Formats: sequence, structure tokens, C-alpha cells
Amino acid sequence: MKLYYGWVIVGAGIVVTCIGFGTALSLGVFLQPMSAATGWSRSSISAAAMIDFLCMGFASLGWGALSDRIGTRLVVMSGGALLGLGLIVASRAATIEQFLIAYGVVGAAAGSFYAPLTATTTRWFTRHRSLAVALVSAGIGLGSTTIAPLARWLITAYDWRTALFVLGIIAWVLIIAAGLLVRRPPPAALQQAATAAAAAREREFTVGEALRTPQFAAIALTHCACCVAHSGPIFHMVTDAIECGIAPMAAATVIGVAGLSSVGGRVLCGLLADRFGAKEVLICGLLVQAAAISLYLVVRDIGAFYALGAVFGLAYGGIMPLYASLVREYFGARIMGTVFGAVAMISTLGMAIGPWAGGWIYDHLGGYFWLYVASCAVGLGAAAIAFTFRPPEARALLQPSLAGP
Repeated sequence: MKLYYGWVIVGAGIVVTCIGFGTALSLGVFLQPMSAATGWSRSSISAAAMIDFLCMGFASLGWGALSDRIGTRLVVMSGGALLGLGLIVASRAATIEQFLIAYGVVGAAAGSFYAPLTATTTRWFTRHRSLAVALVSAGIGLGSTTIAPLARWLITAYDWRTALFVLGIIAWVLIIAAGLLVRRPPPAALQQAATAAAAAREREFTVGEALRTPQFAAIALTHCACCVAHSGPIFHMVTDAIECGIAPMAAATVIGVAGLSSVGGRVLCGLLADRFGAKEVLICGLLVQAAAISLYLVVRDIGAFYALGAVFGLAYGGIMPLYASLVREYFGARIMGTVFGAVAMISTLGMAIGPWAGGWIYDHLGGYFWLYVASCAVGLGAAAIAFTFRPPEARALLQPSLAGP
């Protein structure tokens, strides 16, 4: 039986998001050893994560629009080359300012991966679309599972500079190779998607119309608040475990457990969304995420960190690909890259706030208690916004409404 090439696209997407986002999310592993080796404060190093995600967000919009025009293959390969360069330059940084600039390049490069690959994946699939998008997103969880422990091992065996240099080489080799596999869908797949859209009375928006709708604002704000809620705990999870007396290498595996669980969460929620709807699954996931964050206030031993990391990872991993499904349902495939790039841009503002806020709270308040309290509250706010989502309107309506039925 011949393999449908759409699944090859999914496989390439998993590799690219694994390396691209794994390197960004593994910065938390570098926090304590970098601070000890250089004397840089934790809040200043955490600012690198903020800059990373800010640059990723603004770049996502541009990369997404570019992928709609020139194709995803060139975008992904260019991003891979830039990512490797940024990591290698960061490994040679002599001052915190140089390191922050280098991580801005890393963030701009990482913005070329998720939105373009997600848009391409939705064009290849009509059935099992949520599952396919979830699998591409699963690469992010695999990145946390594999890149963070690898970085910790390299730091222990060598130093933090060598670890970043090696990650840069890995990015060059694997992302560029995987990018060669990315293709545009054949006309038959596009026609099938168009037929399904017509059958569903799906309205194809222009970019300007889409960005002015209340649905776009609601999806983007929910995604942003969701990222504010989980980014701080994810980034500071390893350091918090070390502060509780857990050995550094064991602490690094805590984020690996969360990342591995997030892979299962993405697949599970993708399957559930195909059956029950993306909105319903998203709301449940947001509530579980907020509850899990609140429990970080009481965990202290390695077993509890593993158990909670598994639940937390299942929640934050499961909800992430659902935003792409909602964008596709509301606004269609033709402008998916641009619109989802805009959603990603706004959401990464949330990813930028969490790590920096956690570092500031630690430096000024001496612990992470208020980080978890604030993150839980914001997570509940994201769920409240998601409750306002309304099903996509019929094709004939020009301005969908956000108001409840």
C-alpha cells in the first residue's frame, strides 16, 4: 500500500519542530550553569527567552505570509540555516548583550517553522486534519524530551558554550535535511480540500477580513494567555526542582517527562478534536492546565515533580495544536499561513512574558510562589475567553460574531 505523502510532510514537521523549538525551550537548562559561570543574573538570562519568543512571534507573521507566496520548503530551510547560526554565535557571546542579540536571531529563525508547516499540513489533509496538525506540534514536546537532557549532558561533560555550539550544528544538519522533504500538495489534494470546504459552507476570508473579526481576536488572546500561563513554569521547572534539592541531571529529566507527556497530549487531543470539536477539547485542556500549575505550589520531591510534569505536559501539549484547527475552521486554507502566523505572533508575546516574569519574581521575591499563583490565574482567564468562541458562521455571512448564542 502506497504511503500518502502527507504523512511524510508530518514526519518532516516533527523533526523540524523538535529541533527548532527544543533548542529554544531548553534555555532553562542553561539558566543555573550560565549564571554560575558568567555571573549574569537569572533575570538577565531569562530576558534571552523573552527576546527569543518576541522575535519568534514577530517573525512568525512574516514567515507565514512568505510561505503562502513562495512555499514552505524554502522558508523552513532558510530558518534552519539561521537557527544554527544564531546558536553558534550565542555560544561565543562574551557579554550578556551579545547573548541577547544572538538569541533574538534564534527566535527569528524559529518563527519560520510552526506556522508555515502547520499551514502546509492542513492543506494536505481533509480527514484526520486535527491529528496531523497535532503530530507536527508533537515535535515541540519531543524537543523538550530530547534536547533538554542532551544539553544538560553536554553542559556536564563540557560546558554551556560547547553545548550551544553542538546544538547549532545539529540544527543545520537535521532541519535543512528535513526541509528538503517538504512539498506543496498536489492539485488533487487542493481540489479535495476545496470540495470539503464547499460542502461545509466554509467561508474563504481575505487576510484583512480575517484579522478584523472578533474570532481572530478571541483565538489570538486565548492563545496568548495560555502561553503566559505555561511558559513561566516550563522555563523555570528545572531550576525550581534544583532549588528543592534535586540533583541537576535528575532535574533536567523533569522537563523531559513533561515534554514526553505533551506528545501524548497532542495526539490524544487531536483525536478528540476530530471527534468532539476543537473548542470543547480546548476548554477542558485549559482548565486542566490551570489546575496542574497550581499544584507546583506544593511539590517538593522528584516523584511528585515527575507525576505533576506528566499531567502538566499532557494539558499544555494537548491544547497547543487546537488553535491551528480553529484558525483553519474559521478562515479556510488559502490564507492559513498568514492568519496562523499572526495568531502565533500574538501568542509568543505570552511565551516571552512568562520566563522573564519568573526570573524577575525569583530575583526580587526569592522564590517561585507568586509565579505559579499568577500563571494559574492567567490560565483560568484563557479558559474564560475560550468559552466565548462561537461556531464558524455560514458562507453567506460577512462578519462572524463572537457573542454567545
